[in-house]
Amino acid sequence: MSARCCTVPPSSPSHPSSPPAGLVSAGPSRAQQSAPATGGARRIRWTNQMNSNALRAYFRAKGEEIGGFAYRPRMHRLFAELEPSVTVTEQNLADRVRYILRSNTFDVTELERLRREAVPSSDENAMAEDATPQLAEQPANVGAAMNTPVLVDSNVGGTVAQELELEQVRSTLDEAILQTRSTPLENRPRLRRIALSKRNRAIVRALNPMLVTYLEASRDLCADSIFFGAALAVCRIIGAKLSTAGRTTGQSSAIRAWRTRIEERIAMARALIGRLICFRSGNTRPRILRTVRMAFAGTNVSLSQPDIMQKLTERVDDLKQRIAA
Repeated sequence: MSARCCTVPPSSPSHPSSPPAGLVSAGPSRAQQSAPATGGARRIRWTNQMNSNALRAYFRAKGEEIGGFAYRPRMHRLFAELEPSVTVTEQNLADRVRYILRSNTFDVTELERLRREAVPSSDENAMAEDATPQLAEQPANVGAAMNTPVLVDSNVGGTVAQELELEQVRSTLDEAILQTRSTPLENRPRLRRIALSKRNRAIVRALNPMLVTYLEASRDLCADSIFFGAALAVCRIIGAKLSTAGRTTGQSSAIRAWRTRIEERIAMARALIGRLICFRSGNTRPRILRTVRMAFAGTNVSLSQPDIMQKLTERVDDLKQRIAA
């Protein structure tokens, strides 16, 4: 009996929840830790190298157009070539790139280095895919034209800062136009008038060439949504406050003051008519009496005089005529 208690099989697990020895995977422990739980989705841990490859794919794909969303499939394909072991959707990759550019994950020097690495390779890939020379030369010409307005302070520094500012402008414009197209007209936010400062004019001049791509690609009557999205993007870039409630719930603030005063007076007159009718019917509660005295304030009418019912009827008729007028 003592030998049975002291003898432990070497292959038995040390804990009841441990799997048997024959079911333990031979893969690396890191892969086992990153496996998703039952019924849940695994979240990707973005490393520094993955962020760099995402920006490389973005710069290569984005160099072929000024705006729009046509670069996303090519960016997704390029990222899959750089990171074949990472599974990510096209939308998630675009959101990740937007987060990297806005959160200052990389400094200006690193972003410029990644952009310079990606742009020549983008031209070579375009030539290998039998693209026309005009398409290969278009990013340089468009970039030179787009970098003309200075959107940042001169202390920030040169072409790199301008390029980063233009990337943010393009991203904001894409989001604004997409949001405008998917939002009904009555739910669009109200735009405020902006000051005609030098910076605001420079932003508008930078947005004008970007709108050409959207207007040429639009085959339906959606020019109003494109222009509204551009105006919304300008307001977001300069930091103007917008009413997020929309036009449906924000109509009360747009009603003119004189109309509001008239509606309030009509409501008070109707409430007063109801109190006078209640008093005429025999209701003598203190609240009703106070209202009747207020209705005849400034006159010689007393509640105890014999013709008070006639006075009540005349007062009610007078209030009704005021409401009808």
